[in-house]
Amino acid sequence: MLGKLFTEQFSFSASDSVVVIGLGRFGGAVAQSLVSLGHDVMGIDSDAEPVQLWADRLTHVVQADATNVMVMRQLGVADFKHAIIGIGDNLAASLMTLMTLAELEIPDIWIKALTEDHGRIAQRIGAHHVVYPEADMGERVAHLVSGRMVDYIEFDDGFAIAKIHAPATTHGKRLSESMVRERFGVTVVGVKRAQEDFQHATPQTSVRAGDLLIVSGPTRDVERFAGHTK
Repeated sequence: MLGKLFTEQFSFSASDSVVVIGLGRFGGAVAQSLVSLGHDVMGIDSDAEPVQLWADRLTHVVQADATNVMVMRQLGVADFKHAIIGIGDNLAASLMTLMTLAELEIPDIWIKALTEDHGRIAQRIGAHHVVYPEADMGERVAHLVSGRMVDYIEFDDGFAIAKIHAPATTHGKRLSESMVRERFGVTVVGVKRAQEDFQHATPQTSVRAGDLLIVSGPTRDVERFAGHTK
């Protein structure tokens, strides 16, 4: 689930190769999910144990010091469009690896951060995207446990997509009548009804009690709409 959650945020072309540095729980899960999506993945870790563990699962796996620019250049890392730094328990190694990737001019660098300070520093020295696995997963679980949402993905720019139970104010009405976008600032992308195929939403789409709605919009607006029951 962890790897799937974060690969849903990545906007990689199907043919893109990705280098994942740090093959711990987060890095390994993301690397495996990327492979399942058809990407070639090079995994790099400084320790032999995770390298052996992932040797048969990823396209290439190398034991190397990712903070060494010359080593990374020799491995061909400079040719990758996308890099993901999954090092989370060693702040110095994480940031030094980021500096190496920035020096190699990798155009799209993602980094795992455990604290806001870690994330802010990373952005200042070259990270294009910062993810906070524990915080993001905690928020996702909270939404699901509350019963408001069936599924929920939040992106790093304050935008979210959610699958929610249709609020009572939409029951028995067309979307143009319930005025969801005007009242809540979210867009209903589609409707899923029990034992029926998914249908893309239009202003004329009718909503019934028990329907599931796929909605998108600013995170706070999506949350407010999901909690609206009257």
